[in-house]
Amino acid sequence: MKKPKLTAFVLDWNYKVSKMSQEPLVSIICVCYNQGDFILEALHSVIAQDYPNLELIIVDDASTDDSTDKIKEFCKQFPSVQNILNTKNVGHCATFNSGLAQAKGDFVIDLAGDDVLLPNRVSLQMTAFKVLDENYAVVFTDTYIIDENGRSLGTFYKRDAAGQLKQKVPTGNIYKDLIRKMVLSSPTMMMRKSVLDALGGYDATLSYEDYDFWVRSGKNYKYFFLNEITTKKRKVKNSQGSQFYKNRQNKHLESTLKVCHKAKVLNQNKEEDLALAVSVSYHLQLAYLTDNHPICIEFYNLLKTLKKPKIKDVLFVKLAKQGVKVNYLYRWFLSWFRGIK
Repeated sequence: MKKPKLTAFVLDWNYKVSKMSQEPLVSIICVCYNQGDFILEALHSVIAQDYPNLELIIVDDASTDDSTDKIKEFCKQFPSVQNILNTKNVGHCATFNSGLAQAKGDFVIDLAGDDVLLPNRVSLQMTAFKVLDENYAVVFTDTYIIDENGRSLGTFYKRDAAGQLKQKVPTGNIYKDLIRKMVLSSPTMMMRKSVLDALGGYDATLSYEDYDFWVRSGKNYKYFFLNEITTKKRKVKNSQGSQFYKNRQNKHLESTLKVCHKAKVLNQNKEEDLALAVSVSYHLQLAYLTDNHPICIEFYNLLKTLKKPKIKDVLFVKLAKQGVKVNYLYRWFLSWFRGIK
């Protein structure tokens, strides 16, 4: 199938943003940092949406590659697009918040500079939001996982050969699921802006955003799972997620510990404490395996307030206190395991 010429995209987008629409405005905030190889694909996936009432806000977090130049060229062709350029790198949370401060939409999508929206992404989620009450803060979906070359690596949720889900995805009041483990792909979320505003946006003191947002919003609001694939989530080297495996001075694990303490304060019963304990125990183990021994010990202290630690938790913290390092072996195991998959 022939791709439309760029001029057609330009004319169509300018028409969309200039005409009066009865549809709610959706703000797409694209945060970019050194994603020059992928940023134009991400931005053009917004232009290609079949939903008529969008605003696109691009915030570049002081990229040092050619991202900034590509964004500027893109904005020349689409004058209605807002472009914010950070003078220094401040991280995803603060960068997103600067875009959120300019957003006028009733709903918001946080688009990473290396991910891709499928053309019906916004329209499908808005159709869902229209029949949901205001207690629903988020509509999320499934996503294709792609590599750096755009090749599919499967979907976030397990599906059979016919494309049917092989697992039950939580929906509704899912606070316990959200604090227990990762149950959704954050790039697929469309969020109600009033909820983001009520929370004060993302917590800019943290190194990443999604777990904290799930905890703070999931306690008082519902999440709706829409059984569609709407997004392509790109798996790249040195991604934000890979920073969880950094040995020593791991900012992601430090941020996770802060979020877990927030969840402990929000919890109101033993069931919620036990759900949080699953996450705390997992990150305790990860902190030990990556030689982040002080954080491992802090996770253990928090775990004791939630439930009686298991033998493996006690073992990890004892080894951490003795300074026994295993990160080299852990990295070798990860490399070997990925090689046989």
